[in-house]
Amino acid sequence: MKIIGVDPGYAIVGWGVLNYNNSKFLTIDYNAITTLAQEQFSKRLELIYDEISYVLNVYKPDCISIEKLFFSVNKKTAIDVAQARGVILLAAKKFNIPIFEYAPVEVKQAIAGYGRATKKQVMDMVKLTLNLNKIPKPDDVADALALAVAHAHCSFSKLFSLKENL
Repeated sequence: MKIIGVDPGYAIVGWGVLNYNNSKFLTIDYNAITTLAQEQFSKRLELIYDEISYVLNVYKPDCISIEKLFFSVNKKTAIDVAQARGVILLAAKKFNIPIFEYAPVEVKQAIAGYGRATKKQVMDMVKLTLNLNKIPKPDDVADALALAVAHAHCSFSKLFSLKENL
């Protein structure tokens, strides 16, 4: 199964593509889409849509694992991230890629075994799980890879199957 993990944002969108087969991971590629603060916001959204569409077209993942939006103290930031997340979901829909959403606590639980794991613990587990030489930067990229790993772990559990049938 080829999974793309996406950490949504409007300044930085982290993405990572993994192949998961027989409980083994193969890291295919990862990177970040960045937009400039001085760009008009609609132009930033267009860039995110175009870039993620390109990535989806090149790697043709079987599914996308994306972070659920959680409310932040800064409502303006939350709304802007939601808009960026929306164009990412639209791109996935246009490519008929099944979408799976995970809360940060679910990702931490799946990758580190503890829902309140620190950012460093999650990053270290991404490096270890994927047998990488170093932790991917920026952090958004490591978070995207964590989302892909989380989906791989969750999608094969009996609990996930039950959740889908409800």
